[in-house]
Amino acid sequence: MKTDDLITLMAQDAPVGLRYGRALALALGGGIVVSAVLLVTTVGLRHNMASVFETARVLFKITVTLVLAVLAARLAVRIGRPGVETRRPALLLAVPVLMVAAAVVAELVALPADAWRASLVGRNALFCLFFVPVLSLAPLAGLFWALKRGAPENPACAGAAAGLAAGAIAAAVYAWHCPDDSPLFLATWYTIAIAAVTAAGALAGRRWLRW
Repeated sequence: MKTDDLITLMAQDAPVGLRYGRALALALGGGIVVSAVLLVTTVGLRHNMASVFETARVLFKITVTLVLAVLAARLAVRIGRPGVETRRPALLLAVPVLMVAAAVVAELVALPADAWRASLVGRNALFCLFFVPVLSLAPLAGLFWALKRGAPENPACAGAAAGLAAGAIAAAVYAWHCPDDSPLFLATWYTIAIAAVTAAGALAGRRWLRW
């Protein structure tokens, strides 16, 4: 039997799809809960969250990380189903990228040049690089567990998608604690942290998501 024929048969197998869907729901739901609990029980929510939540920077930071998390999770869900089109979900990831790019331009225009460095470095850059990957561990493990019940055609790409989704979920959770609200900080340190989790997912996927 050819590989394409096998993939088609697996895609038409309803019981497998049902099990995969349930596994994904558990993985995403459980991963988000564990990450949120870890944040609350360790560093906690931002102490002045109630007063700053409606400010443009904070609202943008939370919104854009949530948008990325939703779009990346959607890609990870689809990439585990053989034969399912993933190009459009992947292209939609450009939406949060463009949102951040526009916010960075607005920030650079609004701030004097001598304030750019302080906004970019912030106060918690190293902690962001450490804690976002930590918060991503639960959703990443859950997504790998779920993807093993699917049939990703490219294990490395599936692992990268899982890493991107896990990193984005972690960033969306961490945004509720992070006191650095500049789009420059977001575009730099959040991006590096999410990219690290994505790369780790790709490397792990090559080994653990083969079928």
